[in-house]
Amino acid sequence: MDWDKIRLFYEVAEAGSFTRAGEHLGLNQSSVSRHISALERELKVPLFHRHARGLILTEHGDILFRTAQDMLRRIETTRSQLVETNELPTGNLKVTATVGIGAMWLARRVSEFLNLYPEVRIQLIVTNEELDLAMREADVAIRLRRPSQPDLIQRRLFTVHYNAYAAHSYVERFGEPTSLEDLDNHRIVCLGGNQPSFILAVHQLATMGRDPKDPRPRHFVVNDSLALRMAIESGAGIGMAPAYSMEGNPNVTQVLRDVETPSLDSYMVYPEELRSVARVQVFRDFLISKAQRWAH
Repeated sequence: MDWDKIRLFYEVAEAGSFTRAGEHLGLNQSSVSRHISALERELKVPLFHRHARGLILTEHGDILFRTAQDMLRRIETTRSQLVETNELPTGNLKVTATVGIGAMWLARRVSEFLNLYPEVRIQLIVTNEELDLAMREADVAIRLRRPSQPDLIQRRLFTVHYNAYAAHSYVERFGEPTSLEDLDNHRIVCLGGNQPSFILAVHQLATMGRDPKDPRPRHFVVNDSLALRMAIESGAGIGMAPAYSMEGNPNVTQVLRDVETPSLDSYMVYPEELRSVARVQVFRDFLISKAQRWAH
């Protein structure tokens, strides 16, 4: 198969129409359509269902699309390995991290990395969903559990300790709990919504020291850890938060210091094929250096 035809097919599948693919490639719609029809005749299978609202891949088209996607990914990786040197890492690096680590830990440190490696351009995707690194939805991920995929390189970064916090203004008004039983008389704020269960579990002050079937009332539930942090800081109630997000915050204090609280290990993971890519190597080393003080 002609690579140029496969690349054109890939662009059409991505765009979902001959017209949009043609605009991207600098070709007219009829020319793109002829090339796709020629490829279908060559392969002796239909690649698209043609509808008035656009194109939909056939089963054969989907197989070819995934193959083309893999070819493009490998070409890009090879190109990166050929043009990069360890002395001057360069290029785009797509990083995904959980909301807390991405927004409250990594984003605070990214300026230092960019000063060290000005030719690297980072796209940070903050989400608690685990993007598929094998399909290159991201190059590097920072996760709060070990990856299950066997073909990913993993490096433990640090332990994320979760503690109970309250604003000074809250403690002045309602007092400070010294035991889990005391929480029965306090306002609870917590993370909720469509989150991974292992992340929700570390935020559940409502059930700590109680029967899970009889939880404490939750006075404020939010599906974003940044919003939860702001709620705690403003005095809405007592909530769980990672230590790195509250360290040095003059508006809050840790409560329930004698109560054992949960923790999660964080990992940097990336595909085996990116092992020797310089921008990945320096980003890995940078994260490890910044994680040292939180390593235990």
